[in-house]
Amino acid sequence: MRTDLTGEALADLARALRTGERTPGAYANDVRDRIDDRDGDVRAWVDGGKSRAWLTAEADALEARHGGADPSTNSAAGGDRPPLFGVPVGVKDIFHVDRLATRAGSELPAAALAGPESTAVRRLRAAGAYVAGKTHTTEFAYFAPGPTRNPHDLDRTPGGSSSGSAAAVAAGTAPLALGTQTVGSVIRPAAFCGVVGFKPTRDRIPTDGVIPLAESVDHVGTFTRDVAGASLAASVLLDDWEDGRTGEPDEPVTLGVPDGPYLDQASDAGREAFERALDALATAGYDLVRVTAFPDIDDVNDRHDTLVAAEAALAHGEWYDRYADRYAEATRELIEDGRSAPVSALIRGRRGRDELCDSLAATAAEHGIDAWVAPAAPGPAPEGIDDTGDPVMNLPWTHAGLPTVGLPAGDVDGLPVGVQVAAGFGEDERLLSWADGIAGAVDDAA
Repeated sequence: MRTDLTGEALADLARALRTGERTPGAYANDVRDRIDDRDGDVRAWVDGGKSRAWLTAEADALEARHGGADPSTNSAAGGDRPPLFGVPVGVKDIFHVDRLATRAGSELPAAALAGPESTAVRRLRAAGAYVAGKTHTTEFAYFAPGPTRNPHDLDRTPGGSSSGSAAAVAAGTAPLALGTQTVGSVIRPAAFCGVVGFKPTRDRIPTDGVIPLAESVDHVGTFTRDVAGASLAASVLLDDWEDGRTGEPDEPVTLGVPDGPYLDQASDAGREAFERALDALATAGYDLVRVTAFPDIDDVNDRHDTLVAAEAALAHGEWYDRYADRYAEATRELIEDGRSAPVSALIRGRRGRDELCDSLAATAAEHGIDAWVAPAAPGPAPEGIDDTGDPVMNLPWTHAGLPTVGLPAGDVDGLPVGVQVAAGFGEDERLLSWADGIAGAVDDAA
């Protein structure tokens, strides 16, 4: 079953709200109408999101603070309306948000999980956005799935762990949503749902106020309909964002293709779709350099998995001691594995993370590679909602902490597939400046 997928590009919506072409209150009602119409099937929103009265009250309060209906009367320090003025945001339910409980897709008491509002949410509020509600997550951002379904086919997973955020943007019930990625929890669901996912360089968006899974590799990320929206959100969320660090749109970009055992992890259908995307990029004039990368991918995968388990055991220690019987089986197994891991495995994982980042940088420099392009998932979304799919294609880029953007790249039998593009550590601005052209080249790959 395929839903009627509609939604708005964030950058265009934000401009219309800032200039007064649209009012926050009217748009809040539009969003509430869409949630009422679609979320009974998709189930992206925890408790269905905020009520209509709550949404319109927040939108009206924003308008009152920033000059009323006429933006020329804006009283906010005498300046223009902020960049995300009036934009409603979906927030993955592992972020703390004032006045909303944090449940993290779990059966633990909300009071035990409570904490101060996350920096990421506060930055969005400071930019004029407001929270439309919490979105469903797998339990503690691991593998035990929530109720969310893929808007393109309700009998398939939207991916995880940021299931609700990806599905909300795909279904048109949110123009922007926050997620997190510890292995593949932004880029994979973005691919399955046919939207843009962005995971920045490690630590460029603070993770305080977010329930951790593995703190040294947890990343805050975003979902939007297009690259322009991802760039707008990044300019608000990232530490030390600099527009001047973006690349020129017409500068030649050389893309590295990581051949070898890493690509062998994709399904046949996924590989075929990826090769079609590469053909589209070559036709569009991109230089593609095939390089054997991650020859030790099995070791990288094992190292990352062990690191996640060991850090999850540390982060959840007190909660697990009190509420072990309330954890899902998959999460219990993760924590128990982490508790049995030696300290040396934790040290090896963190050291290997940095070594992989350095190794990829050296390989890119040797071959003149500006960014890497790879499948965003092994293939299209698998059937059923009891399994969120395999994050193996995302794992090494997350392990290395590199900025990565997931882009829609055609479909397989009507189901979205995507590519991911990863740039050098700290090169988020350049990556997003290149991503728009890359997205245009691969969007209709067939």
